[in-house]
Amino acid sequence: MKIKIHQQYFDWYLLFLTLFLLAFGLLMVFDSSAVTALTEFGNKFYYLRDQAKGVIIGLLGMIFAAFFDYRRYYKLSLPMLLGSLALLVMVFIPSLGVKALGAHRWISLGFFILQPSEVAKLITTIYLSAWLSKKEKNRFGAFLILLSMVVGLILLEPDLGTGIIIVSCSLIIYFISGAPLKHLVGLIPVALGGILALAISVPYRFARLATFLNLNSDPLGASYHVRQVLIALGSGGLWGLGLGKSRQKFFYLPEASTDSIFAIIAEELGFIGATALILVFVILIYRGFIIAKNAPDNFGRLLAFGITAWIALQIIINLSSMVALTPLTGIPLPFISYGGSAIVVELFAIGILLNISKQSMIKKSL
Repeated sequence: MKIKIHQQYFDWYLLFLTLFLLAFGLLMVFDSSAVTALTEFGNKFYYLRDQAKGVIIGLLGMIFAAFFDYRRYYKLSLPMLLGSLALLVMVFIPSLGVKALGAHRWISLGFFILQPSEVAKLITTIYLSAWLSKKEKNRFGAFLILLSMVVGLILLEPDLGTGIIIVSCSLIIYFISGAPLKHLVGLIPVALGGILALAISVPYRFARLATFLNLNSDPLGASYHVRQVLIALGSGGLWGLGLGKSRQKFFYLPEASTDSIFAIIAEELGFIGATALILVFVILIYRGFIIAKNAPDNFGRLLAFGITAWIALQIIINLSSMVALTPLTGIPLPFISYGGSAIVVELFAIGILLNISKQSMIKKSL
């Protein structure tokens, strides 16, 4: 009976949706990057090969996480947090860290380039879910100190987009755990003020903010990126130009295979295709919240909710920036955008959701 239960109660909807997004993401990474890869590396499959490597590692991680009892993370959460903080420090060590475009965000592992800030998203979610799953008085100050340590190291890289995701997700977990409403009322204005201060304190961030407020300013400079995104969206029309027929990927649209990949999707597949992709994301997020609702314990509930909220926030922020509802932040589209570390961590997180769903159904069946 137990063997039958173990075989039956994975959330197959979540699994199939994830595999569909992975396959579609690989297709669009190749489609959007082939021209750039051929020009820069003489191999149109260069970015596809790198992404496939990340997908394979991620799938192995997802399989492991799907069969690893999520409740074990409770005792492992502190060592994992310390390890994550150590990785965030390592990016600044010259012999280990990889510096590119003025940022210290990566560690070279030889066969793979790791971005510790992506790991920090998941590890912070796990630690906070474990810590906040039990009632405890006077932990508001400790919560702020912890959040400042993690986000502070990420902002030093600098990576404001990831910092926003971690702060937002951490606040969601904190208040879902039953924190007083007065903390929420006090923290949100402070967080928004801090983000605004960081945005205007650095010239390129200030330029993005100014561009967001006036898209007609500096069309060949600060506003060039978002204008090219909007051109791609408009060119797609209802049905799109056709798969592989994007014009914007020919060196017009910056970051065509990473942060702006949705613009290429909308250009080639049109409003109908872009809407279908968004619908898949909506169903995936819905499945995540269902898993959180049915989790067998408070730790599982907070963990599933935190993971789902993190993925949902990234989707919302990325898509919002593509339609000029928010400034460009450099946040990738989950499961679709090019980026090995992101895809590995996202798939591992999906594996945790699968395990929580399995454990909850096993508990109900026994």
